[in-house]
Amino acid sequence: MELREIAGAVAAVPECHPLAFIAEAGGMRLYDPPLTAVARADDPLFGGLKDEAAVGPAHLGPREWMAEAKSVVSFFFPFSEEVRRSNRGLGDPSFEWLYGRIEGESLLRAAVAAGVAAIRAAGGRAISPASDPRFRVVDRRSNWSERHVAYVAGLGTFSLSRSLITEAGSAGRLGSLVTDIPLEATPRPYAGLEEYCSKCGACMARCPPKAISALGKDNAACSGYLDEVKLRFAPRYGCGKCQTAVPCAAGIPPRLGTAAPSVPIFPGAP
Repeated sequence: MELREIAGAVAAVPECHPLAFIAEAGGMRLYDPPLTAVARADDPLFGGLKDEAAVGPAHLGPREWMAEAKSVVSFFFPFSEEVRRSNRGLGDPSFEWLYGRIEGESLLRAAVAAGVAAIRAAGGRAISPASDPRFRVVDRRSNWSERHVAYVAGLGTFSLSRSLITEAGSAGRLGSLVTDIPLEATPRPYAGLEEYCSKCGACMARCPPKAISALGKDNAACSGYLDEVKLRFAPRYGCGKCQTAVPCAAGIPPRLGTAAPSVPIFPGAP
């Protein structure tokens, strides 16, 4: 089986799924076509994710999810321009953005499940860790970080807000699957963890709880604000102000002179 077949099965779901269009917003399209990248299951960077400074000791590597794993396929689903535009104002997150955080996650998981099904139909094995019964989030740290996995696969690098900046920007959702099918790894077109971040500071100015600084992100402050949002908009929650109306919202921003050195996030990373 080839990567294009897996990617095609995943990309087909947002073209026809009921959740792909926001009925309350006039049928607005939720996602643009997804990006796809591949990492080898034995990439040494996966081991670094167990470091406390990265995700933590509970993070499971590809072969802890599937002993026979050979490849990890990572997907980035960019939010449509209409969804990004809806959240450009300051204050509360837009309804469209909140929809993207909750219904959008359900749509993403359905799309990744289609990739898993395609692999199984071809005789391979595959799982989506985020949909697996073993998936856990403890103290806001999961045992499978989609952002870090996407970095390893070559999809993008981190920003000051700790969003992942891809060729299609940072405004979107991430998903992945682990398979025993050997696929050619995607080259990582970057040498640093924050290489795509211009350090422009736009996300700092837009963050409602002021959780982002030139040194990075205060995760506790961000999480506390999201808890407040959920109290008001339950069962939906989210924010996304640091991913909208910023230079990295829909692409890799231009450099602003000499960029600051990348801050290490996990050992062994380039």
